Amino acid sequence: MSRGKRYDDQPHLNKKKVVAVLLIFVIIVVLIYLLASGTLTKNDTEESITSKDYFASFKDNKWGVIDQKGNDVITPSYAEMIVIPDSKTDVFLCTYDVNYDTGEYKTLALNSKNEQIFTQYDQVEPIQNVDNAQNAWYEKNVLKVKKDGKYGIINLQGKELTEIKYDAIEPIQGIQGVLKVKENEAYGIINDSGTTLVDSKYIDVTNLGKDTVSGFIVEAEDGKYGVVDSSNNVVLEPNYDEIEKVSGNDLYVVKQDDTTKLVKNDGTEVLTSGYDSITGILKSEGAGIIFMKDSKSGVMDLSGNVLIEPNYDSLKETKSGIFIANEDGKYGVIDLEGNTKIDFNYAMISYNEKGDLYVAEDADFNNEIFDNTFTSRQKGILISMNDDKGYMELRQNDDYKYYTYNFEEKQAAEVNPSSTLFLSKNNGKYGFVDKEGNLVVDYIYDDATEQNAFGFAGIKKDGKWGSIDSSGNVVQEPIYNLDDYLQIDFIGRWHYGKDLNMNYYNQLDA
Repeated sequence: MSRGKRYDDQPHLNKKKVVAVLLIFVIIVVLIYLLASGTLTKNDTEESITSKDYFASFKDNKWGVIDQKGNDVITPSYAEMIVIPDSKTDVFLCTYDVNYDTGEYKTLALNSKNEQIFTQYDQVEPIQNVDNAQNAWYEKNVLKVKKDGKYGIINLQGKELTEIKYDAIEPIQGIQGVLKVKENEAYGIINDSGTTLVDSKYIDVTNLGKDTVSGFIVEAEDGKYGVVDSSNNVVLEPNYDEIEKVSGNDLYVVKQDDTTKLVKNDGTEVLTSGYDSITGILKSEGAGIIFMKDSKSGVMDLSGNVLIEPNYDSLKETKSGIFIANEDGKYGVIDLEGNTKIDFNYAMISYNEKGDLYVAEDADFNNEIFDNTFTSRQKGILISMNDDKGYMELRQNDDYKYYTYNFEEKQAAEVNPSSTLFLSKNNGKYGFVDKEGNLVVDYIYDDATEQNAFGFAGIKKDGKWGSIDSSGNVVQEPIYNLDDYLQIDFIGRWHYGKDLNMNYYNQLDA
């Protein structure tokens, strides 16, 4: 189903500021008049100033919508989950009258006043995408609409971004804002603004890399494959039996006459033998490839010289000349000379490019964080990494700790300055303090979460979870058993659902 100007010595009148002040004065006068006349109520002004968030809700086997305070916006009354493409926009997409035998169904779109919108279309649907780890998400800026058997896209305000002319529209897996379209039995690519990136004239089109920069693999009418960039230019002529989703430095992995080759964008052959397959092209221009030989991974340069013998189950380059390697089911990090930089002791290792950090995880889900010199800097259970703010949250000895990507410890109040309450621990019990460290919620809980963006925090007592609000008042007594839940989060009395991909809150399992 369907994120210096220099001045003279003498002061001058800033005309722009004067105009701005006058405009503000006029707006204030108009607001006062409207409030006094009853045309505009105080609640209306508060609603216009306060940004709202919306979430799907589930109660009594029915779906609805709540806001960021936990208030019902759409009372749970639908049999199918309501999809909210953008939590900050009141566009709610409902599916009903589903026939599971034929696959037929009906759709409607509602706003926060429970009014039906976009009624000029036969169907209005979200566009769901998934990444390589099968994590699901929705395109935030566009909706797919159907009318008279044809499809198009609109934005969340209802503006048509394309003509309603396509036979099909679907996402390109893992790439946000890029859509595959079918028109007159041929495929092309558009973006979420409705701009054509690749003309609809190919038997098939798919992504080459993880973004539009890498271009797209196209299949011509004769069944041969080539590469077209996002400006509709042919980069690699469609002369090949296959093109692998591996590229970089104007090099492409192709298959021709049953031979896997590395070619330049003009078709010049660079490598044709010495491997069974090519799984990666090194980041430094002219450096080489990651190859497979007899089911093992190694590295060779563009002259065919082996730099790392194929002794590893897998190799993934993180930055120039550094690789996460898998050997006998254990992960470590090596360099281009084959030197071990992080020992092979881990069930998994990932690389955070923004922080230039390595996150290792053992079989018990404990984490160890290494800096760019491969020095172990912190241990614990990694809760989150915030690339925008440049910090990580770790659980260490049952305490929650915050560190910058430079491993400087930060207090919760520094990381979340808008919060009113902060988790604190004393004698093995959890409570909450304010920004000055004054106790607000007594140390009576067995576990708890930090306050979320909406002012709520989870509290655990006697094995059950509940919630408090931004003032420390208990909103939901601890009655929920959430042992099987991967994420503990509350909005009012609603707790986050078990399936993280669905992004909903419920009031079940009490």
